[in-house]
Amino acid sequence: MMFSSNLLPRWLESLLREKFFNACVIHEYAKKNEKNIFCLDCCTSICPHCLSPHRSHRLLQIRRYVYHDVIRLDDAEKLMDCASVQAYTTNSAKVVFLNQRPQTRQFRGSGNICSTCDRSLQDPYHFCSLSCKIDYLLRTEGKLSKYLFECEYLTLPEPGCELEDGLLTPDSVLEPAGSMRTSSSSSAGEGAGLVGCRTLACTATTEFVRKKRSSVSVCRPACRPICSPVSEISAGMMNRRKGTPQRSPLY
Repeated sequence: MMFSSNLLPRWLESLLREKFFNACVIHEYAKKNEKNIFCLDCCTSICPHCLSPHRSHRLLQIRRYVYHDVIRLDDAEKLMDCASVQAYTTNSAKVVFLNQRPQTRQFRGSGNICSTCDRSLQDPYHFCSLSCKIDYLLRTEGKLSKYLFECEYLTLPEPGCELEDGLLTPDSVLEPAGSMRTSSSSSAGEGAGLVGCRTLACTATTEFVRKKRSSVSVCRPACRPICSPVSEISAGMMNRRKGTPQRSPLY
């Protein structure tokens, strides 16, 4: 998706066009040299080994899911209005896709779709990625100024809070980030009731199993025979003496 350079700020245009997760040329032989960090002040991607001269700059962590770039929703909301962009939850973090993703086939149906690329979405979202929303706003309004925020400070997450190597593997849980905040309180009450009922049912079942197991363990010593017939037969065979060996005649 191509955008006119005079309609986007330089950092946003570079962010959407940048190719992340390529090996850093400067640190070609270093481990973990993928360029998964974007510097908003320099408008370029860097690897973790290039951080020293950028410590005081605004830095954005780029992550990946199945070869597509994503960023944390919390970081994206500091830069622009992300309303109506479908977010996803992966490894307990909400993320949004940076760019439009290719589709193998067009959506056919009456469900909710992306206003730019026609990808199937959940209600009430209208865009599958940030670039799709930007493209739509440029086509309908011609500018983005009121949707962009002034962000003077943006830093990388703590080492213990970020995803491993900034990568989301295909085995990661990737699902829509739940319903909108405007959902009715009655639905929340019903959900809480169902959870409570399930919890009580599980507790009752556990107690019943525990009681049943304890009763069985108490009855076992009383019901167990003192000496089983098989044990008696085995003992008789072991105590039987061997007879005199019969030798073959010598010729």
